[in-house]
Amino acid sequence: MSDDIRKFINQDRRDFEHEGVLLADFKAHPVAQFESWMQEAKEAKVLDPYAMCLSTIGLDGFPKSRMVYLRDLIEGSFVFYTNYSSHKGAELDARAEAALNFHWSTQDRQVRVEGIVKRVSEEVSDAYFKQRPRMSQLGAWASEQSTVIRGREDLKSRLAEVTKKFEGKEVSRPPFWGGYALTPVRFEFFQGRKSRLHDRIVYQHSADEWKLSRVSP
Repeated sequence: MSDDIRKFINQDRRDFEHEGVLLADFKAHPVAQFESWMQEAKEAKVLDPYAMCLSTIGLDGFPKSRMVYLRDLIEGSFVFYTNYSSHKGAELDARAEAALNFHWSTQDRQVRVEGIVKRVSEEVSDAYFKQRPRMSQLGAWASEQSTVIRGREDLKSRLAEVTKKFEGKEVSRPPFWGGYALTPVRFEFFQGRKSRLHDRIVYQHSADEWKLSRVSP
């Protein structure tokens, strides 16, 4: 790292300004608590509050992370959509363990979620796909996600092909595209506080119940 970059990073440090949270104020079920914090993030006009970092276990054994969008909460499971043939699709089909991280910087908050992932039903994927804008539907057909292409012209050409194919017709969901649902086994709610004395509230699923605890920052 250059001295200029190092100096910039060190000068850019800030202390967190928000108040702490009390364990007694947390809801009994973590999904209800998540929905409460999500609502507060929306009311605070956090940019893209539904954006989450999805981490999977790569086929090469290395952890892999990327940003995706939460699209639904179904019976307490976090649902997102992708191409089944993408890197993340292949990784989730091989190893179901995964983690999510929501980061709401203006509130100095994070929510970490760990759990087991499986595909949602075709009916659920079909219903969501019908809600997508038409160009997003066509884009799902056009992109062979994660494969190497020569350039953007390849993608434009493929988009033109599928646009012609579905001209005047409803765009059906590609058989290689659909949803995954992460069923949580652990949550951590992080609230940044002054002097780095952060609050970390953990829910751990055990014996068909959620156990709530506070851990040291």
